[in-house]
Amino acid sequence: MTIPHETPAARNGFRKDMQTRHLVMLAIGGTIGTGLFLASGFTVSQAGPLGAVIAYALGALMIYCVMTCLGELAVQMPETGSFSHYASRFIGPATGYTVAWLYWLSWAVAIGSELLGAGVLMERWIPGVPVWIWAALFGVVVTVNNLFSVRAFAETEFWLSLIKVITVLVFIIVGALAVFGVLGHTDPATTGLANFHREGWFPTGFGSIALALLAVAFAFAGTEVIGIAAGESRNPQRDIPRALRATVVRLVLFFIGTILVICLLLPREQAGLSESPFVTVFSNIGIPYAADVMNFVIITALISAANSGLYAAARMLWSLGDQGQLPRLFARLTRRGTPVNAILFSMLGGVAALMSSIWAADTVYLVLVSIAGFAIVAVWLSIAACQMLFRRAWLRDGGRLEDLGYRVRWYPWAPLGALLSCTLACIGIAFDPQQRIALYVSIPFIALCYAGYYATALYKSRLARHENTEALPAELGERA
Repeated sequence: MTIPHETPAARNGFRKDMQTRHLVMLAIGGTIGTGLFLASGFTVSQAGPLGAVIAYALGALMIYCVMTCLGELAVQMPETGSFSHYASRFIGPATGYTVAWLYWLSWAVAIGSELLGAGVLMERWIPGVPVWIWAALFGVVVTVNNLFSVRAFAETEFWLSLIKVITVLVFIIVGALAVFGVLGHTDPATTGLANFHREGWFPTGFGSIALALLAVAFAFAGTEVIGIAAGESRNPQRDIPRALRATVVRLVLFFIGTILVICLLLPREQAGLSESPFVTVFSNIGIPYAADVMNFVIITALISAANSGLYAAARMLWSLGDQGQLPRLFARLTRRGTPVNAILFSMLGGVAALMSSIWAADTVYLVLVSIAGFAIVAVWLSIAACQMLFRRAWLRDGGRLEDLGYRVRWYPWAPLGALLSCTLACIGIAFDPQQRIALYVSIPFIALCYAGYYATALYKSRLARHENTEALPAELGERA
């Protein structure tokens, strides 16, 4: 087993326009979104201040274990649509097919929800315009940006993500100044360390940390996009390790720093999903126009997430076409190296999710969201499993650890930690009545994917035998 000199992206015409800064911002852009700007308040209300900090710390450890596994695979085999290829190669083609569809669906649902959220937030400034018009407008912008070129997509995502990064840094700095009494006027009884034990160290019970961990895991979702973009990197052996290290370090600092500030300045009873904790904290400190500033930032965060989501979904669909598991039209690329049919079909999936969120929020959309949330953890499970199987195959075929371009630290504890934490997250869903539906719909969906793969494979096999049977008499006639 050797390091490939030519990746599938190069063979099929993908442009290698991704640089390290693009990969880092692509991963950060896909991760820092409503999970941090809005859902972090829900985590605090669910687990309490100390519980939320512990949950985010455990989530950071989990994402490190997953990403270091992905790093070893992506550096050695930089493939566009990487998760599907790795699962097909090391676990089985049916699993690769299922992983691809799970990941595609998770992002298709995300695209619809992000566009809807951006449209709803626009009503603050321009009321009276239907939400679907704003969603459609942002959807066109995101689609055109993805269709134009990989370079245009990467640059747009870089600057959109930079806005979010700057906002998070300002929030952490301003919050730290408020904690130490340099800025604003805060109540000592409900802020600072007093906020941690004001209601007891674990006001909602220690077990609530496990339930909060599920929401935290989904907040970190999007980091794995680095693996998908590896095939379009200029120098994956150099860029992927740099991007992984930079991304994991930044995300840990941003998420842990943000949740610490929120927990030190925001009383638990004021946290929730009704308002962004960023807005509440800024307002409590006395920052003027905090609501409008955060409204703008969250809109850019949603557009950025939809932008990177369309990129990831289209590449996963392209990988299915490239492997012959979907019609070859999904593997076609434009002269600029963009999978146009995969992009348009993925956006149609996003539009369908958007429509279901408007007209069938309690039925169809609830099922889609449940599958999407479960899918992320399932993909992470496949990444850890593939890394262990790859390492075993590498050593069995005579490969040396010194020859690996990127090597998992603390092997096998890192992949085992990823497998254990992801499995516990999946099991934990069963104990949360609000998230239990994810198991009820995801397990049948996975079974349907496997059944679909084997049914398609059986049909192709019978078709090939039929064609061979028809060709044999003609061949015998020619010989005669």
